[in-house]
Amino acid sequence: MNKNFEERYQKRKLLSTYVSVVLINIIVVFLTGLLGLLLFNSNKVANHFKEQIALTVYFKDSSRDIEIKQVQKSIQFQETTKSVIYTSKEEAAKIYANEIGEDYMEFLGYNPLESSLDIYFNADYVKPQIIKKISDDLLKYQYISEVTYDQPLLELLDENIKKIEFWILLSCFVFVLVAVLLINSSIRLSIYSKRFAIKTMQLVGATKWFIQKPFLRIYFNLSLFSSVSSIIILYLIFQKIQENFPELNLLQERLSIILILSFVFAFGITITLISTFFATKRFLNLKSDEIY
Repeated sequence: MNKNFEERYQKRKLLSTYVSVVLINIIVVFLTGLLGLLLFNSNKVANHFKEQIALTVYFKDSSRDIEIKQVQKSIQFQETTKSVIYTSKEEAAKIYANEIGEDYMEFLGYNPLESSLDIYFNADYVKPQIIKKISDDLLKYQYISEVTYDQPLLELLDENIKKIEFWILLSCFVFVLVAVLLINSSIRLSIYSKRFAIKTMQLVGATKWFIQKPFLRIYFNLSLFSSVSSIIILYLIFQKIQENFPELNLLQERLSIILILSFVFAFGITITLISTFFATKRFLNLKSDEIY
């Protein structure tokens, strides 16, 4: 009875050890892959946010349609421009009325809004000095009343994007180091619980490779399962992001994505095998009185 209870206890203990190793590997490989993909796509994401900054040109009520179209066409065909959206004062009134939930022109008696052009630029040209020059040039037209853009946000993006990329790179490096330590520690603790079995096999004449081989096989299989699971989760998450934000094109460069995921897959398995090899070797090299 006691023997059966002890066997069941040992099996549960062994299973919980394997589960903890798998969970740690999944978390580590997943986060490493996520940081790698974020680093790869950081420039693309930064460009996406840059291209959301609009420079808005407001036209005086006295401006003629031909003058507005002239400005629109001259801007539209410049290499700096990504897109131009024209909003007439009537359309602006409808949009504003929908936003505030009432028709404000009923009590004002007139439409105070002006026709406008929203200009979006290609990411390479979204820089404070370039946008300011374009703004100053547009203000020279007598029929343009005002040119506005989010200058603080533009300056913030320009100053901090490179800093953000640097910190992401540094975070990747630190996390890879932490990942190696976590995987190594979890495997060492797992093998530590079997140190008596290792020493017993060694005492009855088993060679070091004969003892190490089943451990390497078991942890290779666990790592294989963990790495595949992590990559599937990563791909599904990025696919979901791509569905919700198609303009980011996160999965557009499939070859690069495959290379990153392949590296993460190989990283997880390699670290596991190396950790298993050295952990078993450490207990094999211990003297009998040192394992207690």
